[in-house]
Amino acid sequence: MAQFELTDFKRMVEAMSSCIIVHDADSKAILWANPAACTVLGFTLDELLPLKAPDMSSRADQYRREIGLRWLQGAVERGINVIEWCYRAKNGEEIMSEATATLVRLARQDVVMVQFRDIAREERDRREMKRLERRLKEFMQDSDEGVAVLGPGGCFEYLSATGRKLLMLDAAPGAALPCLPVLCTPDTARELEHIQALALPDSLPLSLVFEASLAHGIRRWFQASCRHIDIENDLKGQLLHFRDITGQVEAEQARRDQQAALEYLARHNAMGEMAAAIAHELSQPLAAIRNYLEGATLLLRSPDAAREGVIVGLNGASRQVEHASAIIKSVRDYVVKLEQSEAPADLNAILADTRYFIELKAGDAGVKLDFSFAPDALVVNCEKVLIGQVILNLAFNAIEEMQRFPAERRLVRIHSERRDGRALLSVQDQGSGIDASLHERLFDGFFTSKVSGNGIGLALCKNIIGRHHGDIWAEPVAAGGALFRFSLPLLPGTSPAQELRP
Repeated sequence: MAQFELTDFKRMVEAMSSCIIVHDADSKAILWANPAACTVLGFTLDELLPLKAPDMSSRADQYRREIGLRWLQGAVERGINVIEWCYRAKNGEEIMSEATATLVRLARQDVVMVQFRDIAREERDRREMKRLERRLKEFMQDSDEGVAVLGPGGCFEYLSATGRKLLMLDAAPGAALPCLPVLCTPDTARELEHIQALALPDSLPLSLVFEASLAHGIRRWFQASCRHIDIENDLKGQLLHFRDITGQVEAEQARRDQQAALEYLARHNAMGEMAAAIAHELSQPLAAIRNYLEGATLLLRSPDAAREGVIVGLNGASRQVEHASAIIKSVRDYVVKLEQSEAPADLNAILADTRYFIELKAGDAGVKLDFSFAPDALVVNCEKVLIGQVILNLAFNAIEEMQRFPAERRLVRIHSERRDGRALLSVQDQGSGIDASLHERLFDGFFTSKVSGNGIGLALCKNIIGRHHGDIWAEPVAAGGALFRFSLPLLPGTSPAQELRP
């Protein structure tokens, strides 16, 4: 066993960081203080020895000398006594301390050894922690975001009150909680498991969206961020911040449904716009079929019917039936597919496909047309039927506008061009134009300046062009009239001289 001298113990006590003051057990006078106590109080040992309680204590009533003496005497009687005591340093600074008085029986006399430490900073830290805790609770209470810590298997190590509310779980703090994957649909449960495996220490937060089936069969969508945490002796696992985005998901689904309905309408509307064209195209083969059949009938009724002539007539009728069938099929194929996919197409070619129907409409209305095609292919990624319907809507609107003016003024210009890396199509009339105050509302659903009509045409155009990542707008024309334009992004790598290849 190591042997220590008396001076060794004295050196050890003097080296202690704790403040120590030794009082006489009977008189309570100061007998000695270690350097730490002298440093904190700002007195030398010689200055400290003659001091009494009022000289080195706060002047507050609860630190009166008689109270200090009773505290020291309590240690004499019971062996130890603890008090919160406010010392006062030489410079007047008050030091709130936790002081422990202990009776020590020495060889020559009994002493009371007082050990004290500054607790003012600890008290400030405690108050600050309580303040921050109250503030955090207020923030968490008003927050619409749930906080959870997930352990193995996605079980909750912690779940905030807002999190319980979002997941429709028992709000009682001690209530049993199911593991999060149990609440999730199978697909999102697997996604959650995958994210948990990737959320490793020092990794960046990961994002996920999960769908949960909650109480009473209610389903909710949540957006979350997940990262690994490891708070020593407290929580370890994946920290999950999540919020309810069901409204956004439903709104997006409603938008997609509305878009699908509008596109469905566009395709079938195209069929209606082409009804006149179908009737015109079919009139010739139907008339020919009638002539062939009438000729064959007359031959059969004649006494000397020529069998060969009847066969020629029936074959001619058959060919005209095939012709009529081909006409119907070509138009039907253009518009009837309700789930067409986008594919590279030349905007010039789409304009050329719609030109026939525009010319039919213009011919009936006595409107002249001026077509101008870009010299090079304008290759865009689109659904041809829908873009064709936009061209028809804009052109038909312009033609209808021109019907209100004298014949010499009835002109509609339609042209395509390449501009700033985009395919641009313009439709211009020479009508009365559009009031500047109405430009912002032109493409709103159900807006119309016509006496009749439901205004869905331009809204439909806006939806179609927007889905194709394009822009559509109207411009005033200085000489009078309106100019409607839409642009679509050209496919990357298509140069001005490049033509569309099959």
